[in-house]
Amino acid sequence: MPDYIVNGYAYPSITPGTLQWWLPRLTWLSSFSYGFIGDGELVNLQDYNLIEPARAAGVKTLMVLTPMDENGMFNDNIAIEVFNNPAAEENLINNIERNIKDKGMNGVDFDFEYLDADYADDYVQLVARTRERLSPQGYLTTVALAPKTSVDQPGLLYQGHDYAGMGQAADYCLLMTYEWGYTYGPPMPVSPINNVRRVIEFGITQIPAEKILMGMSNYGYDWALPFVEGESRAEKLTNYQAEARAAYYGVPIQYDEEAQAPFFTYTAPDGTEHIVWFENEQSWTARLALVEEYGLAGVSIWNIMNIFYGGI
Repeated sequence: MPDYIVNGYAYPSITPGTLQWWLPRLTWLSSFSYGFIGDGELVNLQDYNLIEPARAAGVKTLMVLTPMDENGMFNDNIAIEVFNNPAAEENLINNIERNIKDKGMNGVDFDFEYLDADYADDYVQLVARTRERLSPQGYLTTVALAPKTSVDQPGLLYQGHDYAGMGQAADYCLLMTYEWGYTYGPPMPVSPINNVRRVIEFGITQIPAEKILMGMSNYGYDWALPFVEGESRAEKLTNYQAEARAAYYGVPIQYDEEAQAPFFTYTAPDGTEHIVWFENEQSWTARLALVEEYGLAGVSIWNIMNIFYGGI
């Protein structure tokens, strides 16, 4: 077990065997995801199959809260409704507290993405008020933040996340340092260490390093070539599926030293060229070294739905 915090995100659909494999390696287990509606009522998650094994293993459990409605649709207008209604916000905080107590959990992880910049302060205040309620009772309040490299970084993913504000409001900030390579984007590593390092170096100017958890990706993507903007869609793979695919096609796995990421290319039976970027123990070990280098609180794995030994 590392001497730093290891958080793992999981859906309740995780297999029991996979969960049991991960639990000895975790400090926290985050249940993904609870939703809520405009009046502050929670959309419940049936996650006892996560909570009870975690408790037995001595792992703390966090309820991840996202602006997700009763139909499982993400909608940031729900968050805006709550921000604009003090009674709804108070109700939401009450319901977070009640859920944590009723289920024997240990805290909440806020994950509001794609917020407009106009609501950045409202989001900070919601997190701060929640922490004021929970902290005296020994419960945690954490927040997942987009991977920013400047205060006023443009883009809907970034503009609603105030690093400095959240660094004061939350107990811990989980930086989502992954998804540079993603389903609809051009082929590239999911978590290139040079990009991760830039986010951390900005992050520690805004948030105390001892409050930061660095995001770790536990997956890869297979892109058919050539990549066509607006048309191409990468296939998501587990890291072991990626290794198996390289073995199946009899191609060598290469390693990008600058990005600290493994990759390989192959030709499919239909003649299409492919490139696969993924993670292995070498790439994870390189990124885990950043925890000590920058004095971070730990790491946060997205996600633990598949077994992967990366050095933790």
